[in-house]
Amino acid sequence: MPHLPSACEASRQVRSGELDPVDLVEQCLAAVDRYDESIRAWVGVSRVVALRHAERIASARARGKDLGPLGGVPIGIKDIIDVAGLPTRAGYPLRGDRAAPVDAVLVTRLRRAGAIVLGKTVTTQFACFDPSPTRNPWDPELRHSPGGSSSGSAAAVAAGMSPVTIGTQTGGSLVRPSSYCGVAAMKPTFGTVPIDGIVPVAHRLDHPGPIARTVEDLHLILGVISDLPVEELLEPALPPRLGLVGDFYMTAAEPRVRQAVEAALDKLCFAEATLEEVALPPSFREVHRMHGRIMAVEAAAYHRAQFLEQRDSYGPNLRSMLEEGIATTVPEYEEAIVHQRRFRREIQPMLVAVDALVMPATDTTAPARLDTTGPSKFQAPWSYAGAPVVSIPCGLAEDGMPVALQLVGRSGEDFQLLRTARWCERQIEFAARPPLARKENEPR
Repeated sequence: MPHLPSACEASRQVRSGELDPVDLVEQCLAAVDRYDESIRAWVGVSRVVALRHAERIASARARGKDLGPLGGVPIGIKDIIDVAGLPTRAGYPLRGDRAAPVDAVLVTRLRRAGAIVLGKTVTTQFACFDPSPTRNPWDPELRHSPGGSSSGSAAAVAAGMSPVTIGTQTGGSLVRPSSYCGVAAMKPTFGTVPIDGIVPVAHRLDHPGPIARTVEDLHLILGVISDLPVEELLEPALPPRLGLVGDFYMTAAEPRVRQAVEAALDKLCFAEATLEEVALPPSFREVHRMHGRIMAVEAAAYHRAQFLEQRDSYGPNLRSMLEEGIATTVPEYEEAIVHQRRFRREIQPMLVAVDALVMPATDTTAPARLDTTGPSKFQAPWSYAGAPVVSIPCGLAEDGMPVALQLVGRSGEDFQLLRTARWCERQIEFAARPPLARKENEPR
């Protein structure tokens, strides 16, 4: 199967006439047909609609029309995000098949930029903790977790079924699955991308963002879905100054993750990046507990009526979280809000002193089991902080599974963080691709 171009490559090639957008969509559909019976990254693919859209773009190009920055680029949308004409099931069958009447705001922006919505990608139930049916493309035996909750979005990009997808993160749901599946992701600054038209988890913590193979693609998509003036993706004039978060992150990472991260950091230092260790503030000690409290209370506020009537229809992990949220008192919730503000305030000196914080994106490689999406403890603090995060694959561990770096920037400086991430990506030069699982009837 031919190499699937990145979103930036596809956009350039479609505009120049080198690539027919119909051929590009057909290439994505062929990959879905080849792999998705095993990978299970898609809830549904809108074949006819996507091909017709591609035909319209090809016709517009022939007439010399402006195609937009994403003209002809296929994209997958996580199935908690409304796409007009498609149901938003959110991993919960009882939501039924009623089609969303209008697009979520970010989908409207993607379409306006020329993107072709290929379909809806699999999410865990209500974007929480109970695993989805998606499998990790890096494991030919399909026994490793793809992470969650944006499991389908990450697996679809890793398997070459779409050049880019959209996911969401409340704890670690963009960074973790992307790290496990060997692709890049961005969690923008909180509030940068609107959440209108998205099934909520926790309104103080929810962040939509892109998943792609390259930082250049993350930059392109962020510019569209944020509707902000796009800053050119220039590399820093000087190698960046990076703050290594050794406390908790390097000490808690399993040895094979730490080894791959240290090898990547050696490459960055060889390229003359400045690396200095930074200490987490005292408020970090309560971050995970308070993040979990806010998430539980706000999720319970959304689900309460339905949950009390249909408790058994919820997955066990989500059920436990909602019960915790219902039992939490108003003063306890307010305590967590105060702590969140304190943590955001206390990390500012760390962030101001460097171009980006750097640390492992996950504490383990993808778990070799399917009853978990993996722990969010390495990603949740930065969702809680609302700071922008970019994760980039940086190597393979001894078990053959991907490892990623997590870069954290200053709130509101998302494009600056992307420039630093692009520099790091160039030095690390991760080019591995997953050994995709074969269909049962294919010869080995």
